[in-house]
Amino acid sequence: MPDGNLTTAEQEVLDQIEAEDVDFLRLQFTDILGTVKNVSVPARQAEKAFTEGIYFDGSSIEGFVRIQESDMRLKPDPGTFAVLPWRTNDESAAARMICDVIDTSTGDPFEGDPRYVLKQALERAKEMGYTVNAAPEPEFFLFEEDEEGRATTETNDHGGYFDLAPKDLASDVRRDIIYGLENMGFEVEASHHEVAEGQHEINFTYDDALTTADNVATFRTVVRAIAAQHDLHATFMPKPIPKINGSGMHTHLSLFTEDGENAFHDETDEFNLSEEARAFTAGLLEHAPAITAVANPTVNSYKRLVPGYEAPVYVAWSDRNRSALIRKPAARTPAASRVELRSPDPSCNPYLALAVMIHAGLEGIENDLECPDPVRENIYEFDETKREEYGIDTLPSNLGGAVDALEEDEVVSDALGEHISEKFVEAKSQEFEEYLVDVSQWELDRYLETF
Repeated sequence: MPDGNLTTAEQEVLDQIEAEDVDFLRLQFTDILGTVKNVSVPARQAEKAFTEGIYFDGSSIEGFVRIQESDMRLKPDPGTFAVLPWRTNDESAAARMICDVIDTSTGDPFEGDPRYVLKQALERAKEMGYTVNAAPEPEFFLFEEDEEGRATTETNDHGGYFDLAPKDLASDVRRDIIYGLENMGFEVEASHHEVAEGQHEINFTYDDALTTADNVATFRTVVRAIAAQHDLHATFMPKPIPKINGSGMHTHLSLFTEDGENAFHDETDEFNLSEEARAFTAGLLEHAPAITAVANPTVNSYKRLVPGYEAPVYVAWSDRNRSALIRKPAARTPAASRVELRSPDPSCNPYLALAVMIHAGLEGIENDLECPDPVRENIYEFDETKREEYGIDTLPSNLGGAVDALEEDEVVSDALGEHISEKFVEAKSQEFEEYLVDVSQWELDRYLETF
């Protein structure tokens, strides 16, 4: 039985803290850019964290609040308790819980908390009779560190797609990462070497969208920490090396009804897609340019989103090829019917990215948007005339264009909420302006001695 005002789930966490000899708790949340933040407290403060919350200075967090309104409160979600897997044998354990951020002036959820924004999207889906499932496919690079422990861009292997050792020298690292993730409650489906040297992918199972976003944030932390134990640097930067494939985070989405049926499946349809699935897909296509600002949020993201490196830039869908923005993967069972948005990359804030995808798709369903026909040819081989003939647009070619699209799209802006939309646009506009006035090494190499 729980003690005092504690719920059963909270009491179970206190019992697990004692059983696992946990000394410290990391109370985790993200800023609007997706950077994981945490406040560490002694484990003896766990009950206080549940009953009163833990206060922190929100003015120090990107996009949160101004200095004159800085007190914020963390409310731990007991369902996210997990012991961190990278302690040494002689250390007591540390654990993490993911938190919701509370506005202390009102006692309400803070509108600038990305997790709250995703919860609002899921609430909209619930009101329409749906739950949302999602599964990401995050890719990352492993690089050597120099003698001072700083990251290089030297890969530690020369493997390619699905290669085995000895070419895939990082197989032991991936194994340790998988063990670490499983110890934290992840169900890992598969892992493999990706196309580029030093590039890897680890997939975990479909889950509800909130758990999936929590898992992505945790995944990045675990991968970095365990790679560091092997003297390697793991990066989720979309395009760390020029002229090779970048890292994406293809995201699979589906809606389920209240009776547990997959709302995206229709066995009578040529592609086994229901009307809801088609309308959801149409919503994603309609709002794709604005979604791109959130799902591909860095200047570097657009070095990946170029033709020729398996990255989707063409706003279309297909049931059979990967040149389109959205793919309908083959499904072995009705429950597995889903759509795959292929543009997101792993630098995005997973809460915000999923939130805007969900709102865009639901908007498609609410407005009964008509889904175009699938493009079954390789769009990479189309010239501009043929793309115009098929009515295929392209995603924004840079961060500035994506931010412009976001500002013009009321649906995606409203999905973020006024606070985050304003702060996100401000931060990303500044990032793009700084990029525009910088001079790259490429420019120096090409022009310095020529002109």
